[in-house]
Amino acid sequence: MNPARVTSYRPLAAALILLLAAGCARTGEIDVSRGGAGITAVRSVCPTVAVPAGTGDVTLFDPPASRTASAIDTVATISNVRSTCDDQGSDVITRVTFDVRARRVRADAPRDVTLPYFIAITRGGSSVVAKRLGQVALHFDAGQPVATATGEATSAVARSAATLPSEVRDRLTKKRKAGDEDAALDPLADPQVRTAVASASFEALVGFQLTPDQLKYNATR
Repeated sequence: MNPARVTSYRPLAAALILLLAAGCARTGEIDVSRGGAGITAVRSVCPTVAVPAGTGDVTLFDPPASRTASAIDTVATISNVRSTCDDQGSDVITRVTFDVRARRVRADAPRDVTLPYFIAITRGGSSVVAKRLGQVALHFDAGQPVATATGEATSAVARSAATLPSEVRDRLTKKRKAGDEDAALDPLADPQVRTAVASASFEALVGFQLTPDQLKYNATR
């Protein structure tokens, strides 16, 4: 496999230091139990990792302007996205890797294909606070229709930005007993609490950097 790396990047938000966007597989910032309901929600300071819909695969055509099935040249897919997280310091350090597998139609000669991809950090589920482009290089040997490569990225998110304010944490973790005045009240129903939770929630998104035509093809095929 050919490793593909993206290195330094200056963040768009002061609270976020992005070298590369990444996801996280650790849990455990807070453990919220709602009295009597038996429901537990676990929240982590580590960003979650995902592939946005419509960006996990790319199709190359020959000729490029054609969109017929007979003109399909190469199809590549992102898979096996995984991450690790170190949340012990002032920055939450995450590392994400993913596999790219490509299949070509004509396999007679050796060929190199370079595919652009993006790594982005979102905050609150919608606001993109940082984005970085990278490239994955794939090599097809003569006679081989399939090639694979691996992408790798690392990020540092300020722990202070991903940590809930103490008053919000206290409301979420407060013990509730049946019969208490606020026993049936969900703290997340409070707009201020929801806003605080959203502001401290980050996602790392990875996908192919597609052209408008490629996005349209993925959405309508």
